[in-house]
Amino acid sequence: MVISLNSPLPNRPECVFKNGWGQEYIDFSCQYPLLEKTYYSWEKGFDPEPVQNWMVNHPQLPILTVILYGVLIIFGLKIMEERQAWRSRWFLAAWNLFLSVYSFIGMFRTIPTLFHNMFTMSLRDNICQQVEVTFGSGSTGLWIFLFIISKFPELFDTFFIVVNKKRLIFLHWYHHITVLLYCWHSYATKCPTGPFFVVMNYSVHAFMYFYYFLTAVKLKPRWIHPMYITTLQLSQMLVGVAITIFSFYYYLTDDKCGITYENNVAAFLMYGSYFVLFLQFFVGRYFKARVTDISSKKKI
Repeated sequence: MVISLNSPLPNRPECVFKNGWGQEYIDFSCQYPLLEKTYYSWEKGFDPEPVQNWMVNHPQLPILTVILYGVLIIFGLKIMEERQAWRSRWFLAAWNLFLSVYSFIGMFRTIPTLFHNMFTMSLRDNICQQVEVTFGSGSTGLWIFLFIISKFPELFDTFFIVVNKKRLIFLHWYHHITVLLYCWHSYATKCPTGPFFVVMNYSVHAFMYFYYFLTAVKLKPRWIHPMYITTLQLSQMLVGVAITIFSFYYYLTDDKCGITYENNVAAFLMYGSYFVLFLQFFVGRYFKARVTDISSKKKI
């Protein structure tokens, strides 16, 4: 019987589940009685096998999606050239609030498992252990799956940029495309480092989209500077690069590690390029603009 490395294990039948691969696991929530009261049975019994197999057999879906996304961007920009910008502030606010609330829920559903695994498992096991029983099945597995799927509707962010005739920067659409492709590949290949990336992204998005919501409804406090959001994003990229480096180490030194070379290379290139692009954005927006402003004032 395959059991999660998490311990101690509650001896209750309602806490023992079996996924589609025939592996038995104890849902994370059952190990903490107070926490368990906030979880539903349909979360605990989530079986990732059907959706994971379906994703393995349909790799063309994310590729076709990003192609369509690119085509719609081109046509959308062309169409809006001769049109007035939309005044869709409340639609934008509602969209950002929805994504923020969803991300907060995902964050609170995945952070406890990550912390539990970090304190009860070695770094090697956190990076290498089979995902079906450590976090992929049950309540945490459900919210990781929902995270993967959420990368499709998040493409709608670009719609508001286009119809409001805002500047569409390379970082924006490059980020959306590569994240969607990487997340699909990670789920299909059972990436063991998934919880690290998912928790970071849920957490950053929770605060980022709430900031966008406050900005859209003109309720943003003066003490909340957009630099804080970019700093969070940069920190996420640095941690992501560090995790991929550790993953390379275990991949090269441990033949039983579940890391796949292709997926980890993709993660390293993705997080590395994000860090460079976000750093470039950070310097250009907050430092060069400040220097230019100071120079202009001196001339006056």
